[in-house]
Order: sequence, then C-alpha cells, then structure tokens
Amino acid sequence: MKKEKPFVPIEFHISTVADDKGPFGILSVRTTGGRLEIALDSEATVALLDAVARLQAKIDERR
Repeated sequence: MKKEKPFVPIEFHISTVADDKGPFGILSVRTTGGRLEIALDSEATVALLDAVARLQAKIDERR
C-alpha cells in the first residue's frame, strides 16, 4: 500500500466571529491539498496551543 504524502501548510490566517453562544476563532490553513478551516472555542484553542507546544519541544529535542 502506497503511503500518501502529507499536506504541507503554506499559509495561515485567523479571525474571530460571534454567534448567540459567544465568540470563537477560525483558524484557516491553506495547504498543498487545499484549504482547511477549523472553528475553535476557548477550550479548543488552549488544547491546540498545548499540542503545538509539545510538538515544538519534540522537534527541538531532535536538533
């Protein structure tokens, strides 16, 4: 089975919007495979930042 190549991020954009439940963020990522848009509430944003920090630490370990 052939392994697919990962999508490579090319461009990031952020914005905020609000609805009747309050504000949330939109993370828009343009990749080699197309655009990915993710809606994030405050809790999801904290979880994403934590995951990115752990990923950065692992990358730094290998330098």
